[in-house]
Amino acid sequence: MALVVAVLVTLVWLAGRYEISQLQAELERDSADAVSDIRSGLSQDVQALQALQAQHATISSWSVEAMALLRDNRDWMRLEWRDAQMNSLAFVDSPLRTPVFERTPRADTLGEATQACQRARRINGPSYSASYYLPLPDGLGMEVMELCLPQTLSGELVGYTLVTYGLQPLLIERLGNTFGRRNEVSFIEADGTRLAISGMQRRGLRLFTTQQLVDLPGNTLVLRMDSRRGEPNLFPNVLTALVTAMSMALITVMVLLVKDSRRRLKAERDLADALAFRKAMEDSLFTGLRARDLQGRITYVNPAFCDMVGLPASALIGRNAPMPYWPPEMVDEYSQRQAIRLAGNAPPREGFESVFMRQDGTRFPVLIIEAPLINTRGVQTGWMGAMIDISEQRRVEEMSRASQERLQATARLATVGEMASLLSHELNQPLAAIASYANGSLNLLKDPGSLAQSQEDVLMALRRIAEQAGRAGRVINSVHDFVRRRDQTREPVAPHALFEAILPLVNLQARKLQVRVLTRIEPRLPAVLCDRTMVEQVLLNLARNGMQAMDTPDCRDRVLVLQAKRAASNAEQAWVELAVTDVGTGIAAEVADQLFTPFFTTKAEGMGLGLSLCRTVVEQHGGHLEFEAQAPKGTVFRFTLPAAPGDLPPSAGKA
Repeated sequence: MALVVAVLVTLVWLAGRYEISQLQAELERDSADAVSDIRSGLSQDVQALQALQAQHATISSWSVEAMALLRDNRDWMRLEWRDAQMNSLAFVDSPLRTPVFERTPRADTLGEATQACQRARRINGPSYSASYYLPLPDGLGMEVMELCLPQTLSGELVGYTLVTYGLQPLLIERLGNTFGRRNEVSFIEADGTRLAISGMQRRGLRLFTTQQLVDLPGNTLVLRMDSRRGEPNLFPNVLTALVTAMSMALITVMVLLVKDSRRRLKAERDLADALAFRKAMEDSLFTGLRARDLQGRITYVNPAFCDMVGLPASALIGRNAPMPYWPPEMVDEYSQRQAIRLAGNAPPREGFESVFMRQDGTRFPVLIIEAPLINTRGVQTGWMGAMIDISEQRRVEEMSRASQERLQATARLATVGEMASLLSHELNQPLAAIASYANGSLNLLKDPGSLAQSQEDVLMALRRIAEQAGRAGRVINSVHDFVRRRDQTREPVAPHALFEAILPLVNLQARKLQVRVLTRIEPRLPAVLCDRTMVEQVLLNLARNGMQAMDTPDCRDRVLVLQAKRAASNAEQAWVELAVTDVGTGIAAEVADQLFTPFFTTKAEGMGLGLSLCRTVVEQHGGHLEFEAQAPKGTVFRFTLPAAPGDLPPSAGKA
C-alpha cells in the first residue's frame, strides 16, 4: 500500500512537473528565437552599413543616405564616419529623438568606440563595444553600445563607420511586437542588474525566467525573459493517474521485485569480475605494492614486490620492523624513519629514495611513494606504498652523462668547422675587391706616360685596398663572435650609411655586368641598431645575388634597387625595412623550399652559406628575412632591423 500511495503521489507530482517543464521550455524557445532575431537584425544592419560605405564617397551623399537609414532604424541613435585615425569626418543624429550626445560630449565617450574599432581592425570585420550609461538632456539616460565597421580600399584601411545603438530601443524595435506582448524582455549584467527593459508581464502566480547569451563580435549581452503563468491544472491529470496507477500497481510491484533480484545477481557478478580484474592488474604490475597497518605490520604485498626482494608473500605478511629486506647496516635508520611515518608526521604521497636488500644480499636502489590508506568510511587504516626499482634508471643516467661529454667534444669540433666555412665564404668579397684594386693599380703603374695623371687613381685604389683589408679584419672578428654565439657590438647606423659603405663594391660588379644600381631611402628614417659589418655583409650578399640573377642573355634592362623604408611597428619597438630588388629570372618553386638551407646552392662555384648566414644575422638582430616574386619578373629580398632608441639623427632621403 505504501508503494501504491508513493506511485500515485509521484505520478501527480510528475504530471505537474511536466506541465511546468513545458511552460519553461516554451519560454526558452521564445528566448532562443529572440536572440536569433536580434542577431539577424544586427547582421542586416552590417550589410546596410557596408552598402553605405561602398556607394557614397562624398560627405554630402553619405549624410543624405545616413539620415534615411536613421529614419528606418529607430534603435540607431547616431551614425558617424571617421577616418583611420578615428578623426570625425561626418556624423548624423537620429531625427526621431533628441541627440544623445547633447549633454555629454562625444569625446568623453569615445573610449569604448576606439577599443571596438581596434578589434574590428584586427578581425577585419564588425565589432561591438561594451555597453555604457549615457545621460540624456531630459534628466534620464539609457544604456548604449557602439558598432564599428572598418572601411577598406584596395586592402588598405581608410576609415570606420560607427553606429550608436540604444539598448532600450533595440529591445522595443526588435522584440517588442513579437515577444514583448507575452513576456518582459531585458538586457542584464552578470550580477543581475538590468540595463534595459521592454514588454510587460502577464498576471500569474508563478514566475518563469530564462537567460540567453547574445554573443556578438567583441561583446556578449545577456538577454533575460520573464513570464508569469498560472499554476498547472492538476485535476484532470490526477484522475487519469489514479485509474492507470491502481490497475498497474500490483504488476509494478512484482516487476520491481524481479528487477531487484536481477540487479542483485548482476551486482554480485560485477563485484566478482572487479575483484578478479583488480587482482590480475596488481599481479601484472612491475611496481611493488605494500600495505601496512597503523602499527607498521605488513598486511598486503603484490607479486612484483615479492620478486623485487626475492621473498614469498608468506614470509612478509604480518612482519614488523626490522624488515627482512632492510640492509643490516641501515636497520636503525630505517626503524627511526618508520616510527616518524607511523606517527603521521610525513606528508602524503611523498616520494623518497632508499636502498633494499634481496634475499641473496645484493643491494638495489628503490623509489618509495607512500600515502595514507583510507577505507570507505573515510578512516585511515594504514599506509599504502609503491616501490619502484630505479637500478636501470641510474644506469641510464650514467650512460647519458658519458654521452653528453662526448657530444660536447663533438660540438666543439663542429664549431671549428663552421667557423672555417663562414670565414672562407665571407672573406671572398673583400679579398676579391683587394685583388681588383691591386690589379687596377698595377695596370696604371705599367704605363709610364700616364703615371702623372693616374697618381690620384692609384692613391684612391690604395685607400680602397686599406678599407677592404680593414673590412676583412672586421669580418673575421664578427664571424668569430658569431660562431661563438657572443653578443656582437651594435651601434646606431643610418640606413644611407649602410648603402654608401657597400656601393663601391656593388658598382664594381655592376659595371662589369652592365647593371644600373638605384637607391631609394624614405625621408627622415631613424637609425638602426646593428652590427654594422655583418649587416653590410648581408646587403652585399643580397646585392651580388641579385646582379648574378640578371646575368642572362634575355635580361636587357638590368636594374638593381636598394631600398630603405619604415616597417610596421608597435608601441615597444620601431622597425626599418631594407630591401634588394632585381629583375632577373626569379626563383623556381623547387629551389624556394631549400633556399635558406646551409650548403644548398645552385651556383657551380658557390658554397651555399650566403643566404643561410644572412638569415641568421638578421634573426640575431630580432628581425626577419623573406623574399617574394616581383611582377612581371624578378625577386625582392627584404629584412627588418630594429630602430635605435632615443633621439638619433634621421637618415636623409636619397634616390
